[in-house]
Amino acid sequence: MFRDRVDAGRQLAAHVAGLGTLENPIVLGLPRGGVPVAREVARAIGAPLDVLVVRKLGAPGNPEFAVGAIGADGVRVVDERALQAMGVSEAALARIEHVELEELERRERRYRPGRPPLDLSGMTAVIVDDGIATGATASVACRGARALGARRVVLATPVAPAGWRESLRRAGENVGVPIADDVVVIQEPRDFWAVGQWYRDFGQTTDEEVLEALRDA
Repeated sequence: MFRDRVDAGRQLAAHVAGLGTLENPIVLGLPRGGVPVAREVARAIGAPLDVLVVRKLGAPGNPEFAVGAIGADGVRVVDERALQAMGVSEAALARIEHVELEELERRERRYRPGRPPLDLSGMTAVIVDDGIATGATASVACRGARALGARRVVLATPVAPAGWRESLRRAGENVGVPIADDVVVIQEPRDFWAVGQWYRDFGQTTDEEVLEALRDA
């Protein structure tokens, strides 16, 4: 159990540091909740902080259940089994994707105003979220980092459900390249229902808090 995202970030930072020296690292928080966690990791390893905007494609009527995710530059992951299980049609998925794409573009403008697109050429991208449920968003983020030129991809999160690494491995096989070169997770419980159950304080992170974290960095 983590006290809050700051506590989770500090604990996670110690585990990331355990990987040893990271060549030319940059820490990328997934907005919004991943950014306060990522700030603590960036501080601890002395790396710059930025954001990598991705959006979950939530099932109709159950938006917290991801049936896929999208990122910048057209990176997209869809869980066909989840679509079938939830009875999501192609038309419904297209509507969800349209809404989430608009939000993705809004966040890009909000969090990175006037700044050039991310260029991760030759860098070690340390991708940080406050927790992983299905892995769809994390998968898109990692693939996006590779598309932006990252030489090495590290996926780091305080908590994820037991067995999720197998899903990540299968996703890598589907695209012919590992989703992440290294994975850092503190807790992988079997009785996992939602990320928030592993935090005492899991209040929603605001745009202003994201911007404050980026200014601090």
